[in-house]
Amino acid sequence: MTARRKPFAAAVTGLGLVTAAGVGTKATWHSITHDTVPGGVSHQDELADLPCDFMYTATDLDTTELLGVATQRLMDRFSQLAVIAAREAVGDAGLDPETWDRGRVAVIIGSAHGGLPFYDQQYATMMGRGARRVSPKLAPLTVINSAASSVCMDLGAQGPSLGVATACSSGTVAVGTAHQLLRAGVCDIAIAGGAESVLSRLLIASACQMKAVSTRRDDPAAACRPFDVDRDGFVVGEGAGLLVMERPEDAKARRAPIRAQIAGYGASSDAYAAVAPDPDGRGIEQALRTAMADADVHGGDVGHVNAHGTSTVVNDHVEAMMLQRVLGDHPLVTSTKAMTGHTLGAAGGIETVLTVLALEQQLVPPTANLTVPDPRIPIEVVRAEPRQAAFDCAVKTSLGFGGHNAALVLTRI
Repeated sequence: MTARRKPFAAAVTGLGLVTAAGVGTKATWHSITHDTVPGGVSHQDELADLPCDFMYTATDLDTTELLGVATQRLMDRFSQLAVIAAREAVGDAGLDPETWDRGRVAVIIGSAHGGLPFYDQQYATMMGRGARRVSPKLAPLTVINSAASSVCMDLGAQGPSLGVATACSSGTVAVGTAHQLLRAGVCDIAIAGGAESVLSRLLIASACQMKAVSTRRDDPAAACRPFDVDRDGFVVGEGAGLLVMERPEDAKARRAPIRAQIAGYGASSDAYAAVAPDPDGRGIEQALRTAMADADVHGGDVGHVNAHGTSTVVNDHVEAMMLQRVLGDHPLVTSTKAMTGHTLGAAGGIETVLTVLALEQQLVPPTANLTVPDPRIPIEVVRAEPRQAAFDCAVKTSLGFGGHNAALVLTRI
């Protein structure tokens, strides 16, 4: 008889966040658990006259002050957000980049679009002023892997460096990949998550044509309404969410506090459609069941779900039906996107950090703007105010255009 494999759980020792809800983990968490009206969402001049002319942005962020002029110029904004979040996460973990084994530190960061706004700017430059005026920094600053490479250069990390691009599941896949690298012994420390900043007129115009985004121009703060009967689409946001992950024995050896564990990971592809999930949710169900098997947990063990919950009519219903089917109706579910916006490739990283905090503090954030729950949604979605609860296991789910699905199982220490 084959011996049963002992599940591997990666220790989360550091957290870093930059979101429209706040700069830093503490500020973001406070806003998400205490504020009733989303901040950081406003009309944008660059999106003027579009059906959706608003977006969530990190308005309290001064990148020049945090990075310096020279460093800032070497990075597109999504990479800047990643570096700022990575610095916080590494500091939170109590690690010193001057003394760690650089070759054993991996960086895995997901992004859906990379430096798309800079592409827009440089195309306008070429059309208006000629090809000779196009910046030579276009390629290195805008490729999706530039967030990971920028973090490596900033922190002196010389282990494996990966840019993950699986649309809106990118951040979750990055954390799952870090979990696998640590289990395989490829690295000792992994900095993983997602980063995105896409204030792009071209992209938002396309999303409007697709009817994927909300068009509540008269009240942007109330536009993102996950699981609400009156939801009409998501609202794009910018941000970065990164975790420092280690093997538990390594974290304990250096007496680092372990904030939670990444205990399981699963991924799948719908092979169904470019912009719509499998209507039966079979792809995300496969990813979730794989993550649960990886962690050796069952539906009854899961007390909390940070859902993908985009505020689109189809996605929220498909995901909710799947969660009820796999986990039952007892987990407390939330979507934090009404406070951060849908940060696309960064969403999984940001929301995994928030799930760690929920486990650590035994507190489930409310789903903002959820006024009238959709009667077709058969799960318990927390709304109005945070819910104190006792749970040792939580789940993070993500879905992305192209049918990319990913799920993580997190456990409490």
